[in-house]
Amino acid sequence: MNFASLRRRLREGKLDSWLVFGLALGVRLIVVAFAWQRFPPVDDGAFCHVVAQRIARGEGYTWLWPDGAVTHAAHYPVGYPALVGLGYALFGVAPGVAMLLNALIGGAGSVAVHRLASAEGSRRRALIAGALVALSPGLVLYTPALMTEANAGLLLAVAAAVTFGNTPRAAWPRRLLGAALLAGVVYLRPQLLLLAPVLGFLAAPAGAAARLASALVVTAACVALCLPWTLRNCRKMDACAFISANGGWNLFIGSSPAGEGGFARIERIGVPEACKTVFGEAGKDRCFGNAGAQRIAADPGAWLALVPSKLGQTFNYGTASAHYLSSSNGAVVGETGKIAIGALELLGHRLFVLAALFGLARAEGPRRGVRSVLGALFAPFLFLPAAWVAWVGVIALAFLLGRTQLARPRLCFAVATLLATALIHAVFFGAARYALVCLPALALLAACSSGPRGTPVPRY
Repeated sequence: MNFASLRRRLREGKLDSWLVFGLALGVRLIVVAFAWQRFPPVDDGAFCHVVAQRIARGEGYTWLWPDGAVTHAAHYPVGYPALVGLGYALFGVAPGVAMLLNALIGGAGSVAVHRLASAEGSRRRALIAGALVALSPGLVLYTPALMTEANAGLLLAVAAAVTFGNTPRAAWPRRLLGAALLAGVVYLRPQLLLLAPVLGFLAAPAGAAARLASALVVTAACVALCLPWTLRNCRKMDACAFISANGGWNLFIGSSPAGEGGFARIERIGVPEACKTVFGEAGKDRCFGNAGAQRIAADPGAWLALVPSKLGQTFNYGTASAHYLSSSNGAVVGETGKIAIGALELLGHRLFVLAALFGLARAEGPRRGVRSVLGALFAPFLFLPAAWVAWVGVIALAFLLGRTQLARPRLCFAVATLLATALIHAVFFGAARYALVCLPALALLAACSSGPRGTPVPRY
């Protein structure tokens, strides 16, 4: 390719996706180069690192106890440790290998958001959406973390981009490929199975019957691809578990006022009497789940009263990277660094929400005046302690678009991602890192404004 040809392709936008990918990967590789020897895995990442090593050695998803006993495990989802384990098997055991994997996923997710946005508007807005994900402080600075949240949100965007392509409705091959990719995301975060019927519904041609059939088929395909691991759990564990065996724990924690809407250790909450003699991993999870359900049934009002706190724990704080890096190496990221990184993350989160509110307020469709007024009312909450109200406001503005959303399935799927995240953590409990799942969706919503379209995006 000569220089003139390259300039023409750049001018026509045919290399935009590569530019977004290069930007996203480049900034993440800088972070990885700095973090490689400095930030060992901590928190849930430490567990992932150990299990990934065992998978790399061919020992499967098992756990070695201090007394020498080895048991099959399923407490955390297997997807991410399996990906990291593959990397360790190919390139050697080093947390930096997982960081490189995270960087590649960040590049792929940025391109996916760019491609999704390109189908909705101008080249400029598509580039902005891709650049938001590529340069997001929350996503970039989380690259050293051996955790699933950011990766799940980015891979969710990849699944949607593959499903929808450049057409408003997807043919069956694309829908089934999207279901397969979504199944991979479910192996990382099982609760995102909620989005399978949404993906199928939105990818189908108009008509209730066609959409319902598509939703059923895509969901069934996604579940079928997850069943091998479910059968493994049924065979190897003391009780069946779909992907992981921690939903009961999380429900029990989320039903307790001791956690104030966030995570609290079981020791602080107290082990239910019925669970004190249950030692199997899956059985104990089921016991905790039953105890949580009983507590909710006994006092549903107290459980519902925790919802604002849970949403606040999830959406008020953009400090996931600051917490992880400081916990990993306090000598490098001390209190001052933690505050600075947390402030940068928080600013990035706020700008994402503000951009999404603006995009939805100006989007083509009904009630535009009402959406503009409500958007202006929701925006100030981003600068108040109850910032979660503005996140919920994004969902509210989207619902005001009514059925016209169905003509823009990519944006509808982005809204569904936010709604699913809010509902999941309203039921269980919240934490700042869970908001990372929503950042690619927010970037896509920011691109839906119906302002001047400018240069159309080329279709590849």
